[in-house]
Amino acid sequence: MKLHLIESDSVYRELLTLPVDQRDALFKEKLLLPFKEKFAIQRISFDERIPFNVMTLMGYMHKMPKDLSEEDLQMINQFDKEFWETIKQAFNRSVESFTSKGISLKQQDYYVTALLGNEASPMMRINENYSGDGGIPGYIFLSLVPNEYTINRIASAMAHECNHNIRYQFVDWEMGSLKEMIVAEGLAENFAEKMFGQENIGPWVTKNDLETLNTIIKPKLKDSLSINNMQEAMPYLYGDEITKMQGGNPVGLPYASGYTCGYYLIKYYLKKTGISIEEATLKKADEILSQVEEFWN
Repeated sequence: MKLHLIESDSVYRELLTLPVDQRDALFKEKLLLPFKEKFAIQRISFDERIPFNVMTLMGYMHKMPKDLSEEDLQMINQFDKEFWETIKQAFNRSVESFTSKGISLKQQDYYVTALLGNEASPMMRINENYSGDGGIPGYIFLSLVPNEYTINRIASAMAHECNHNIRYQFVDWEMGSLKEMIVAEGLAENFAEKMFGQENIGPWVTKNDLETLNTIIKPKLKDSLSINNMQEAMPYLYGDEITKMQGGNPVGLPYASGYTCGYYLIKYYLKKTGISIEEATLKKADEILSQVEEFWN
């Protein structure tokens, strides 16, 4: 198994030396091209003549090459040797947590990088300036506006995305069914908690209290578990604020409802069954849900 850690700080510094009209090409070559297979699986094109392409996607939350200035060096410099070592160690610890239990991973090469988040992005702000993308085995993006808070949580974010990355080597994504996404996010955050502590749980859990979970989130999600495609499921997973940002129709749910519900559902499942989070990660959503029907009451 090999980790290909792409240290983006050197690329960002190189971008600052180039004329604005030459920056996108370098950004794509150095930071996005290693992930081309991931984007191909997601049907996201590198061809900028197509209205929604890889740079369009990057623009939602990230500091884009054309917008970089010398003022951004303060952020770029926080992607230092210690930062990359933290990511590397978090990745290795996460993988070891599975392999030490006799779980043999199918994926042998893993491409990982961290990108500068755009502090002006509503999507970045609502997630408290950090996020991740690890749903395609072998590829993990971390996105953050570097500061003490986000850097302290980057190891936990790495563990969360590693859990997704490992799960989808064994379990079918089911075209983004709501039940699968709720279960997957709950598994990932419980794994991150195991690895790096409750104090580093993400805002996608902590922003909703138990009263909100029990009186608003659970009843609505329980009635919607039959949704079997990502487009319909996303408003229930992300909540109204993000749904509106993405131009969708709100469904009457707070921020990150599916994440919050998944976290508590999986915590309940682990306590009831006594199995490890690693073993649970390899189970299908239906198998998990069938054992916790009383959770919804």
